[in-house]
Amino acid sequence: MKQISGGVCAAKGFTASGVHCGIRKNKSKKDLALIYSEKKAVAASVYTTNLVKGAPITVTKNNIADGYAQAVICNSGNANTCNANGIEIAEKMCDLLSEKLGVDAKDVIVASTGVIGQPLDITPIANGIPALVEGLTASSDDAATAIMTTDTVEKCVSYSFEIGGKECRIGGIAKGSGMIHPNMATMLVFVTTDAAISPAMLQKALSEDVKSSFNMVSVDGDTSTNDMVSVLANGMAGNDEITCEGADYDEFCKALNAVTTYLCRMIAGDGEGATKLLECSVSGAKDANTKIRAEKIIPSHIATAETL
Repeated sequence: MKQISGGVCAAKGFTASGVHCGIRKNKSKKDLALIYSEKKAVAASVYTTNLVKGAPITVTKNNIADGYAQAVICNSGNANTCNANGIEIAEKMCDLLSEKLGVDAKDVIVASTGVIGQPLDITPIANGIPALVEGLTASSDDAATAIMTTDTVEKCVSYSFEIGGKECRIGGIAKGSGMIHPNMATMLVFVTTDAAISPAMLQKALSEDVKSSFNMVSVDGDTSTNDMVSVLANGMAGNDEITCEGADYDEFCKALNAVTTYLCRMIAGDGEGATKLLECSVSGAKDANTKIRAEKIIPSHIATAETL
């Protein structure tokens, strides 16, 4: 496995774009992102455990209940949360993208991030979708920028790996720097891969992975409302479909974890108020659930920990 360039466009068949549609007043900041697979892809997601959940989560859950999707659309700057017409707006975003992109509206993952509790006008989104679709390219930079809110840096990574003699690629983009706490937080993560894997095994891989990646990240102890991690796998690498556990599944999980762990480090390093990223190595714990407490941070910024 090796790190490569490309982000969510590293895998075969994926393109992405990002535009300023007018949700943000600052015209220099992009606020609408799109990721598209030329072939319908297997889809899996995990969501915030916050008791209050944004409308896009409800719509996305319904859309990918069959285990498939072909596109991701996400707006930033104003979260579609606590709005009386939130479901209607999320579904309309899928419908508008469907019309312009030529995919089924039910094959769209929809997401939203930003200020919570403010009405979200569909008009700028509707006006921005044509340019969003026309702007699809093999670069994930604009999409990675368009999902940012209080982030100070773009979060993007990709790797190549091998399954059954076939080169596969996997990449991801993320946003998140505040309201970060285990069991999802104010983060959005989108991962794409050209590996072939069944819906059940992709969901299993993702659900297991977040336990040791995103659910280990805490910046300020707060979770949020619209947050999800979604993976699209279009199978265009040509490997035999992964339908059960085994060597191929293990290789896929290893590559997925490389992406999620890298993005976790970027989220923690960009945490609101953070000036340093500390990595602690714990030994002597009975298992991964053993609680630890940090004893001291020595001048060289190496943390020592003791099991409780």
